[in-house]
Amino acid sequence: MTDLLCKIFVKDHKNTTDPHVRSAYGTLVSIVGILLNLLLFAAKFLVGTLFGAVSIVADAVNNLSDAGSQIISLISFRISAKPADREHPFGHARIEYVASMIVSFLILHIGLDLLMESVDKIIHPQLPEKSWLAVWVLLGSILFKLWLALFNNRIGKRINSSVMRATAQDSLSDVFSTTGVLIATLLLLLFPHLTINLDAYMGVIVAVLILVAGLKILNETKNSILGEAPAEEIVENINSTVLKYDGVIGIHDLTVHNYGPGHVIAALHVEVDGRVDVFVSHDMIDNIERELRRNCGIEATIHMDPVVTDDARINTLKPLVEAAVREIDPSLRIHDFRFVEGATHTNLIFDIAVPFEIKKSDEEIKQQVADKISRLDPSYFTVVTVDRG
Repeated sequence: MTDLLCKIFVKDHKNTTDPHVRSAYGTLVSIVGILLNLLLFAAKFLVGTLFGAVSIVADAVNNLSDAGSQIISLISFRISAKPADREHPFGHARIEYVASMIVSFLILHIGLDLLMESVDKIIHPQLPEKSWLAVWVLLGSILFKLWLALFNNRIGKRINSSVMRATAQDSLSDVFSTTGVLIATLLLLLFPHLTINLDAYMGVIVAVLILVAGLKILNETKNSILGEAPAEEIVENINSTVLKYDGVIGIHDLTVHNYGPGHVIAALHVEVDGRVDVFVSHDMIDNIERELRRNCGIEATIHMDPVVTDDARINTLKPLVEAAVREIDPSLRIHDFRFVEGATHTNLIFDIAVPFEIKKSDEEIKQQVADKISRLDPSYFTVVTVDRG
């Protein structure tokens, strides 16, 4: 069903990196979600109101909020497809993260309203009327929502959309909450002498599930907006692409910025042999940037670092310094190593890559490195730059 809808309504549906194709996917998913959620809202609200079932009415209002969320998603996909301009040189794709956050706030609002109403029904009990019609409406809602969750999740993975993944999570939480409402409704039908207001208690459970889903989406979106570590797959793609070139000696200072799906920007330093003609090395760097753009969808800016490879003193000193630094912590790495020899002392100049997990201050690390190096030779002084990452 998903593939059929995509083939019918999305032109060139396999070209998922094209902003216009992504926008078409967003339009399709949003319209399907809006129509289904409005249908479920109408059916549940009518049944819940007729039979006085607060949990069914609350579930209906939740579907109405989902329809509103899909409208927000539809608008966000339209905006994210806009090309870069002077005010937004990196494009508009990050609007999807803003839309996901708005969706999370709507979900949290609905959850809080439902929680308060359900608690009020527990304090002031009022049993709903019993109806098999409610059972069939709820069962149909579960099936529709399950399909909608799978639909959003599949398309979300296909086009790497945080909005669709958030909507899929919301639809899945609706499946569980509606199942709870269905169980409460069935128990009231099968055991007519029950005096406990299961409807209200189930409303509380539904509210908690909705709140948890909203908080999860909010946390994921917050991380995307603040900026988070690049996915291992992206880092591996960059490393494997760069290191396969014969002229590359090493990589360091890799930084990756995600400006939304299909808009990844990276900066890195690539070490090359200083003896090679600079134009030859520069040509290689251009080829690497071009390949990263073409095959990985990454706009990369590469700084070329020429390193000395034929100096016997450097080739002797560098392994000693690397070993001394790793004694402080095995995860530490050095790069840009060089030395300046003077009449009374020698300056060893290098950068240290320090993972965020190491809680020592930069000054503590520098002092420990200086102590370690001075044991190799008291005339060695260190000039160290700490790179956190």
